[in-house]
Amino acid sequence: MAKKISIVVSVYNEEQGLNQFYDHTCPILEAAVAAADWDYELIFVNDGSRDNSLDLLKGFATKNPKVKVVNFAANRGHEAAMIAGIDISAGDGVVCMDADLQHPPEAIPEIIAKFDEGYDVISMVRTARADAGLFKKITSAAFYKVMNKMSKANFENNSSDFFGISRRVALVLKKDYRERVRFLRGYVQNVGYKKTTLEFKASARVAGQSNYNLRALVKLSLNAICNFSDAPLKMGIYAGLLSLAFSLILIIYSIVQYFLGNAPDGYSTLVVLISFMFGILFIILGFISEYLAIIFAEVKNRPIYIVDSIITSEGEERC
Repeated sequence: MAKKISIVVSVYNEEQGLNQFYDHTCPILEAAVAAADWDYELIFVNDGSRDNSLDLLKGFATKNPKVKVVNFAANRGHEAAMIAGIDISAGDGVVCMDADLQHPPEAIPEIIAKFDEGYDVISMVRTARADAGLFKKITSAAFYKVMNKMSKANFENNSSDFFGISRRVALVLKKDYRERVRFLRGYVQNVGYKKTTLEFKASARVAGQSNYNLRALVKLSLNAICNFSDAPLKMGIYAGLLSLAFSLILIIYSIVQYFLGNAPDGYSTLVVLISFMFGILFIILGFISEYLAIIFAEVKNRPIYIVDSIITSEGEERC
């Protein structure tokens, strides 16, 4: 019996580029599985799109029996869409990718080859990005450097939500790592098992605009830090020691100036010191609030996602 590869594609308001993605990806998939003696399933997860994405996806499923559409009852976010696709996948290998063609389908044959070599995790490392400005390049590089310094986990620089995992890694993710606040690419890289990397160049989006704005990227970064590091919680200790050092220096300086007959004006010194202390204090309180928010989300134990229906060539099944 031939092995199967499951391609999981997260979709949110992608109607302008979905036809291009489908028409471009399917021939590559057909050729790749034929050459490797595999089969495939193409799983689209509609993450509560407000445009006509769902209608297009239903059309794909109607004409292609290898297409399956998981339709969310409401928008739950990219991370939830990926884990939903993994949950429903039936392949011996699973590949997660975006629907904007920035994750090249041309890399799928290489990923299948790595599965055949016995690798369980294939991290796709981005070497270039056509639509990335200087700011994005700097912040992306800085993010992974900071994460690797703050966490015991080891993250591949410029890794992305484009990755491949074997069936046994998918089973781990289905059973464990069920946090409500997630950083899936981090989980994948640190599950263990046999791991390798492949490089790719990210093209410009085929159509539409990215749903990841600065606010979403900041939120993702904070989730990643809070998921993999407790270093921010220790900032209070370091800030206290630093403040103590400044205070001792200030006390010594004031005493020396007093005996020299040049007692310093305390107003400017107090303003600077208080402003510095409050700045540090609010940063620490902000991180504590993030950790509390994560704990609150986990304690509520609400579902990661809610599926409204599953659509295949045989019809639509309400959940």
